[in-house]
Amino acid sequence: MRVVFMGTPKIASGILQELIDNEYNVVAVVTQPDKKVGRKQIITKSAVKETAEKFNIPVIQPKKIRDEYKEILDYKPDIIITCAYGQIVPNEILEYPKYKCINIHGSLLPKYRGGSPIQTAIKNGEEYTGITIMYMAEKMDAGDMLVKEKVKIEDDDTTETMFDKLENCGKHLLIRTLPKLINNQIVPEKQNENNVTFAWNIKKEEEYINFNRSTKDVYNHIRSLISWPVGYAIIDGKKTKFHKVTKLNEILGKPGEFIGLIDNMIAIGTNDGTILVEEIQMEGKSKQLSKVFYNGVGRKLIGKLYDFK
Repeated sequence: MRVVFMGTPKIASGILQELIDNEYNVVAVVTQPDKKVGRKQIITKSAVKETAEKFNIPVIQPKKIRDEYKEILDYKPDIIITCAYGQIVPNEILEYPKYKCINIHGSLLPKYRGGSPIQTAIKNGEEYTGITIMYMAEKMDAGDMLVKEKVKIEDDDTTETMFDKLENCGKHLLIRTLPKLINNQIVPEKQNENNVTFAWNIKKEEEYINFNRSTKDVYNHIRSLISWPVGYAIIDGKKTKFHKVTKLNEILGKPGEFIGLIDNMIAIGTNDGTILVEEIQMEGKSKQLSKVFYNGVGRKLIGKLYDFK
């Protein structure tokens, strides 16, 4: 069986690796074009491309797959498997493979269709998320579902840790599902359109942390942005990013107040409690442990308030 795999980030590279390890015949990989990353704008390959190149698998990188799909079909795939690819796939591709095109999506559909399902589930305080494997449709994440598996979101999970959990879930669920799919042993389930919600790609303004809310909401928002793109707030005219946090259900100061150091963590007030920051980053600096930050410029911020937008 000839497999074409489509995906871009680390979670997708883990799925690709699992297919290779299980000796599926991956004849080509489709991923997003290399892009400039960081302040130095270094040209960077996707995680999926790096994995494909290790195994000498041909890589296709269309800027607009809707207009540049012929090369993919030239590989005559029997099935196309996608995970976090990043573009809407046209019908010319969807209708080609014998076993159709399937997608591994990081939510329990029909909830959280879109590009940030993991981040949105954490931000909204969900107790569970999961993996849905479904047939692809030209409409985003709207295809018939083949199988689902729930994954618990622990109170200390971040988007980074949940990506790892869902990658592990997704790759094993896929390997268990493929033989059943090929042998026509799965009855697809249509999504209930009345239960559809969306998780759109994160906008710049959504990275801003407003402490004038409940501790739970602030905490969920910050951990939904770890370790990328990382939430921030502004104090004394400077941006600070929050890389590692926990929470304390005790009011120690005003909402947004830089209270000081507690157990080597910087305490910031909320409406009904306190956020404790273990790793912080001041604008123009590298991230550092909060106790180091506090012993530097942090002491001067005691009693000041983070801005509210």
